[in-house]
Amino acid sequence: MAKRKTKKETKKESKATLEESSRKDTSKNQNKILKNFIVGMISILVLIFLIVLVTNLLNSFEYQGMKFKIVKFCDSKPCLITYNTEIPVIYQGKNTTYNFYLRNDPRKLEENVPFNGNLSFRDLMILNSTSDFNCEGKGIIAVANLLNLYEIIDIKVGKDKNATCDSIGRYMFVNLKESNETNVERVGPVCYNININNCEILEGTERFMIETFVEIHKRL
Repeated sequence: MAKRKTKKETKKESKATLEESSRKDTSKNQNKILKNFIVGMISILVLIFLIVLVTNLLNSFEYQGMKFKIVKFCDSKPCLITYNTEIPVIYQGKNTTYNFYLRNDPRKLEENVPFNGNLSFRDLMILNSTSDFNCEGKGIIAVANLLNLYEIIDIKVGKDKNATCDSIGRYMFVNLKESNETNVERVGPVCYNININNCEILEGTERFMIETFVEIHKRL
């Protein structure tokens, strides 16, 4: 005959059952909190990744096979917006890349600054100008950028006021001149006028630089 449980034993069993149930509920709650925390962290990481991805897509583009990045310099207001690209060069006998930062979007320059003709290189370039093109300091930046680019690709640049377009193409001749329209035109075998209207010297010279980038990219 089975022994009947006392009230005390029954109470103990009930208490143990409640404690076990409480432990299970606590464990379930902890697991739920942990699961929610993990899901939340994964969602945050995915969101950050998507934000970075979208930002990179909005701040980069391809032009004529070259990659450009929009880079802002905000040391002072308003921010300076530049368009950065790298070109492959050989420096001290080693293959490397060189960064250039343009002030104008190459896509807009293609639309707004016509380039009439194609670009050819020689080992020597004569760079002349019909005006000082100070243009609130833009002229200095424009000429310095041109000199830097052609020095990097190992083309010697000089100035000769008496030089003109060489009819047999022994050297490049680039002439910065005032005009009623900003554009670039080929006027001889390796001779170019960078025509500049209303101090748009950066637009004109950067259009010439972009064509140089494109030509380098094609060759490599």
